[in-house]
Amino acid sequence: MKKIGMLGQIFIGFVLAIIFGVIFGPKMEVVQPLGDFFLRLIKFIVVPLVLASLITGITSLDNVKKLMTVGGKTLAYFMVTTFMAVTIGLLIGTIIAPGKGLNIAVPTENTEQQEIPSFLETFLNIIPTNPFESLSTGNILQIIFIAIAVGIAITAVGEKAKPLANVFDALAEVMYKITGVIMKLAPIGIFGIMAPIVGNYGLSIILPLLKVILAVAIACAIQLFVTYSIAVKTLGKMSPIKFVKGIAPAGLVAFTTASSSATLPVSIKNTEENLGVSKEISSFVLPLGSTINMDGAAIYQGIAVIFIAQFFNIELSVIQIFTVMLMAVLVSIGAAGVPGAGLIMLTLVLQSVNLPLEGIALVAAIDRILDMFRTSLNVIGDASAAVVVQQSENKKKQAKVA
Repeated sequence: MKKIGMLGQIFIGFVLAIIFGVIFGPKMEVVQPLGDFFLRLIKFIVVPLVLASLITGITSLDNVKKLMTVGGKTLAYFMVTTFMAVTIGLLIGTIIAPGKGLNIAVPTENTEQQEIPSFLETFLNIIPTNPFESLSTGNILQIIFIAIAVGIAITAVGEKAKPLANVFDALAEVMYKITGVIMKLAPIGIFGIMAPIVGNYGLSIILPLLKVILAVAIACAIQLFVTYSIAVKTLGKMSPIKFVKGIAPAGLVAFTTASSSATLPVSIKNTEENLGVSKEISSFVLPLGSTINMDGAAIYQGIAVIFIAQFFNIELSVIQIFTVMLMAVLVSIGAAGVPGAGLIMLTLVLQSVNLPLEGIALVAAIDRILDMFRTSLNVIGDASAAVVVQQSENKKKQAKVA
């Protein structure tokens, strides 16, 4: 009998969680400690893994010029795919029309205006005043800044800093090893996370807003099977089937945990082992993407804007639609590292086109479900960027040899 692989085990845990959640309902909270245990193990390795892998990735790029080239390609890919994502979200929202004919009372909670950090505040918040505090609190954006600064400095110092580079390289390898062990517990952990969620979400909450969930799911599927598939096929020179199969375990973990940061160790492992991306590329692109690349959130914003406008019978102008598209791309980076980033991003987009902020409360009841879809897509999008950037670097090396 053929041994069931990690993807199959995770999928079985996922399906069993849904079945048990539907049958036993809220009683499935009894297995939540299993999920909490798995999440704590994942979070335990995130900070040292991000720091060590990113520093290793930068030092392996050899020079600052190569770092700037890889960074430029990565950011350009993120911007283009995010623009595609919000466009797809707006189109699917318009076609499915989830807000038309909906007759539900507008909840009063979660409708207060969120404080939106300015661009300058966001930029300044990236720079840590105390690196050790950033590491202890798990501020990923600041940790990325620390890693980039240390990595560039090690590269600039050269041979004398080689021992320090080796320390971070060894630390990264140790973290990869621990990740492998933790992943063996993934099926049990995913069961412990998903079963209580399914048990607590009754049909009475989901059914009135089912069209919103459906719209987000369809838009995410289009982004995956059209945008990413075309990108990895044409730019990454990889079969879309191989890509989807290779990154599927990370996608399932992201769907369950609704956390790009918590999924990062699994993403790095899958991208390197299943997709053949080098450590230098994956350890740079993936930590960066987990913080600033939010294609799933862009889709969510596009659909949420259409849904709220339809619910309040507000006709959006062409200028307002283009404003939504532009703002969704910009705030993907602007809200990075801010707690509740999805909600803050949506608040900012609604404000930019003068839509009622009360509309946020309409989707609050199903936000956890929507967050699962958008986080999974975010993680898969990061992996597609790594594949594309890797192929671009491979082509450059082949041109030099020729």
